[in-house]
Amino acid sequence: MPDWLINIPAEFWSILGEMSPYLLFGFLVAGILSVLISPRVIERHLGGRGIGSIIKAAAFGVPLPLCSCGVIPVSASLRQHGAGKGATTAFLISTPQTGADSIMVTYGLLGGVYAVFRPIIALLTGIAGGVFVNLVAGKNDNSRVANPNAEGHHHSIEDSHRRGKILRIFAYGFGTLPKDIGRALIVGLLIAALITTIVPKDYFSSIVRPGIWQILVLVLAGIPVYVCATSSVPMVYALIVAGVSPGAAFAFLMAGPATNAATIATIWKIMGKRTAVVYLCVIFLGALAGGMLLDQIITGEQIIGQRPGRWMLPSVIKHISAVVLLGVLTVGIIRPYMHRKRRKEKVMGQTRKLKIAGMTCSHCAESIRRALLECPGVESVRVDLAGANATVSGENLDVEMLRSRIEGIGLGYRVIDGKDKK
Repeated sequence: MPDWLINIPAEFWSILGEMSPYLLFGFLVAGILSVLISPRVIERHLGGRGIGSIIKAAAFGVPLPLCSCGVIPVSASLRQHGAGKGATTAFLISTPQTGADSIMVTYGLLGGVYAVFRPIIALLTGIAGGVFVNLVAGKNDNSRVANPNAEGHHHSIEDSHRRGKILRIFAYGFGTLPKDIGRALIVGLLIAALITTIVPKDYFSSIVRPGIWQILVLVLAGIPVYVCATSSVPMVYALIVAGVSPGAAFAFLMAGPATNAATIATIWKIMGKRTAVVYLCVIFLGALAGGMLLDQIITGEQIIGQRPGRWMLPSVIKHISAVVLLGVLTVGIIRPYMHRKRRKEKVMGQTRKLKIAGMTCSHCAESIRRALLECPGVESVRVDLAGANATVSGENLDVEMLRSRIEGIGLGYRVIDGKDKK
């Protein structure tokens, strides 16, 4: 058997061991933030069009573990509940770049400089994007008022979240979040192991010299593709090992999670073409400038040779954490399908089952649930992400209104059918 084939699993386990203690802690922090900073809290603080709401929107977005697809429905909900275009854009830009979990993984694999640099750039680019949107599109920003139907149904949403804060923290941090990023993280680790094992050291730098051109190539590579802010960190580490400069790797790390073709198209649709252009320009210029700045601060040799995990944590902790993390990710990936088979629900009154296309994560499902709960007559909603459907119960349900609410919150959600549940 070739040596490189044997080395791939070993490298996979090595990278997993370095990041797993920090990611597990990041999951815990993300769970705490999910309780402290709910969508309702964000909505209460992001009204208006001034610089204050833009700064708060960007700051709210930095620690939240939302990907570029999950942030769209949340942002659409913010917009529908009164947030201005500037604040919504600031939230859209800063949120997918980082998160509590991705910051901790960045620290574990890439070091403290990288871990501090990422959220600072996310905050600054979010603020810049919000300000520019207000300047360019502010005159046409007729901020929407909160949906009057929402007020009567707040209790349906809030009551379901009052049960045990500790349970909610662990349910989100070690259940929902691993379910959302588990597959992408495993793929990212496999790609990182392949690159570090097969690709010769300094291979990429021999093709494109470190500097502005290498940064530009990585920015352009990251903009159209979808990568998760957390799962992309192992890939970025592997790129640095293979000769990509820290700045060029950062450009990919910023542009990849913050943009993809679907996100840009959806922003164009729900926020307007001017906002979409500003969004794209800010990400592009921010990644370019951030990459050039980071290359002046740290070198690839410093990142590879001084990873904090190599001297702060004993190897036994890394191995145990790796086993625990793999268990958490495995459960997160398979649990929705097991839960779907077991679940039976007793419903009262009129019930509609809607088949929905376009959901990709739990944040999508939650945004759809909240949108449906705000429709007149709706008493309860259950969204099945694995089954791609929503079951709505209540009285005098208007299927066309339910359909329009789902399709109005972004990312190409569409109702395939709407019929009475048998």
